[in-house]
Amino acid sequence: MKGRRIRIAIILTILSLLGTLISCTQKPTSGLQTELLPVEGNPFVSFRILLRIGSAHDPIGKEGLCYLTMAMLANGGSNTLSFKEIQNKFYPMAATVNFQVDKEMSVFTGTIHVDNLENYYALFKDMLLNPGFREEDFIRLKTNQLNFLEKTLVNNMDEQFGKEILNLMLYEDHPYGHHEAGTVESVRKLTLEDIRNFYQTHFVQGNIVIGLAGGYPSGFPQQVITDFSQLPAGQTPKLNLPQPRSPQGLEIMIAEKNTPATAISMGFPLQLNRADDDFFALWIAQAHFGEHRQHLSWLFQKIREERGQNYGDYAYIEHFVQGRDKFPEPNHCRQQQYFSIWIRPLANTNRHFVLRQALRELKILIEEGIPRERFELAREYLLNYTKLYAQTLGERLGWQMDSHYYGYEDFLGEAQKRLPKITHEEVNQAIRKYLNSHNVYIAIITDEAARLKEALVANTPSPITYANPNMPPEILAEDLIIQNFPLDTQPEKIWIAPATAFFQTTGLPREN
Repeated sequence: MKGRRIRIAIILTILSLLGTLISCTQKPTSGLQTELLPVEGNPFVSFRILLRIGSAHDPIGKEGLCYLTMAMLANGGSNTLSFKEIQNKFYPMAATVNFQVDKEMSVFTGTIHVDNLENYYALFKDMLLNPGFREEDFIRLKTNQLNFLEKTLVNNMDEQFGKEILNLMLYEDHPYGHHEAGTVESVRKLTLEDIRNFYQTHFVQGNIVIGLAGGYPSGFPQQVITDFSQLPAGQTPKLNLPQPRSPQGLEIMIAEKNTPATAISMGFPLQLNRADDDFFALWIAQAHFGEHRQHLSWLFQKIREERGQNYGDYAYIEHFVQGRDKFPEPNHCRQQQYFSIWIRPLANTNRHFVLRQALRELKILIEEGIPRERFELAREYLLNYTKLYAQTLGERLGWQMDSHYYGYEDFLGEAQKRLPKITHEEVNQAIRKYLNSHNVYIAIITDEAARLKEALVANTPSPITYANPNMPPEILAEDLIIQNFPLDTQPEKIWIAPATAFFQTTGLPREN
């Protein structure tokens, strides 16, 4: 009996040693994730290398570091080739590597004909896995980033400027609360060593999703996985974000500059994103009220079509970046979202009127809901329009990635299932639950800011001025109501700052 126990103990010991030996020889889990979309016979291959790192991961005092690091990878040289040499090799292939940076993710993209796949991928992987981090590239790209913040954004992009001021208001003292390109103060202090450290910290396997679509050879994905498995293991923890502060009443920031037209953006934080069931109902409301660059938009019809005030007026229930044509660009996913209205530039003389009009229309939407015929129209429109979102290989791949981020197998397919089941009342309930017209951040780019503030505080009537003297009587009758629509404005909640003061440092340049 004793001998039997000894033999069993010996066998167990041997099995344990074998198990240890086997476990030591197994390849560790890489942490890399893949999104594959093979399309047999397609002559193109699309790359999307997604990094679950964005500007919200910038260290305090180093805002803009993520953006500059990604720029160094996409627009700098590799360890073996200068950027100029890479460009010379790309040119005959009609190839590029593009990048985008959002708050919580960054992505590198490229599309190549399958005939050039081997040569293109050799350059592509070298840029990302063996970056050169040359001083001359760093100086060039850092200078570009500073010029964008100091000159381009403030002087030549009033529409985007207004949206970025709104972002500063929405996310003050929050990881989202600075432009992806950072601030002038922080970018000036960035060093090449900062770039190297950020890359080494965050360009690790657990942060990366390898996306491939098209007619690539069957063994190609494994080749890419093997190459990217050379990166260190590890993963940056998911951001634990604080709740953004909601506005208390109308909080207005006016950026003053010499301009003949006024750009307006307004909004407030939303307590939902695509992962929430209510998103689909509120999405129908968005399609009715302010679908991006579509005549269907109610705001578009009331402000542009009926009154000819500007080029367009739109509303959104999540962060929107335009991609191909008028469609949303994928890979801008966020844990936290916001509602916004975008009023494109209009004559300074009518800025007060149109601000009133937009808030009045929002108030009417909340109180009265969507008319049934508009509900049916908006729902049918969404069902058909979303079928056009993912037409290219890159778009299909990007939407597949976004679907998985929010917990869907296929978000656009899910929309086709859910939208027909949503009722008129469910949409109006979602509007009442999530939207409001009295607690709103408002960003305005305009001239003579003190004059506008005085009119806002006094609730001075703001009659509209038309170039057309023959406006319909029903429009003129409604104008009399709009020009006197009361706005609950308080002087201590209206701030004025010169346009050049923005993006110099973090936060808002507040002056009452």
